[in-house]
Amino acid sequence: MHSRRRIVDAILYVNRTGCSWRQLPHDLPKWETVYWYFKVWNESGVTDRIHDALRARDRGGRDPMASAGMVDAQAVKGADTVGTNTRGWDGAKRVNGRKRHLVTDTLGLLVVVLVTAGSVQDRDGGRQVLARAKTAMPSMVVVWADGGYAGKLVAWVDTHCRIALDLVRKPKGQGEFAVLPHRWVIERTLSWLMRCRRLDHDYERLPAHSEAFIKWAMIGLMTRRLAPTPGRRPGVPRVGWLRSAPRLTP
Repeated sequence: MHSRRRIVDAILYVNRTGCSWRQLPHDLPKWETVYWYFKVWNESGVTDRIHDALRARDRGGRDPMASAGMVDAQAVKGADTVGTNTRGWDGAKRVNGRKRHLVTDTLGLLVVVLVTAGSVQDRDGGRQVLARAKTAMPSMVVVWADGGYAGKLVAWVDTHCRIALDLVRKPKGQGEFAVLPHRWVIERTLSWLMRCRRLDHDYERLPAHSEAFIKWAMIGLMTRRLAPTPGRRPGVPRVGWLRSAPRLTP
């Protein structure tokens, strides 16, 4: 009988390193056991409850029910394990795989995620993920998005979800990269996710498992921030290391 802590460690290991289930180290529980818990926890809502509880704590004392958020989509290549019925061609990004539609709060913490085929347009996926966000967080009344969500979606979201969709467009004549208000928050979240090698591509047979791994990536991130590992972080020099370093004679 393995402790739940070891099961969580094993799931986070797979997510962070990108290894297959069968490549789990021998000092962790057997991969069949870990995968069974991963699947059952996702289906029963345990993963959602863990994620939501950590998000409420990681908001730094703010109201857990956010009133504003951001929406964006990310196309990723699909591995050969992704079936043809759940993958598609994204002509804009020239990617054959799946698309992740995310809604975050103003801190960049995940509210909901929806994984679709890559051929689904941002506006179509935005309709589904924003409806899911309103159900998960009824307090949300304004969401910032890029120009890809323009059109009939703005009126539909206002009517059916009671959310004001505010489009943040690039300034006219902008030829270089510039940080845009609000949009950089969710772009940072997408970069957080790509630190997990399992999310570099989409390897999951089921879109629901792809969504689960995104939630586990945020669980690992929030856990490290709420309970950081003691000691010096890699890449951060020790205090006074220059004074203690030996002098080199010419």
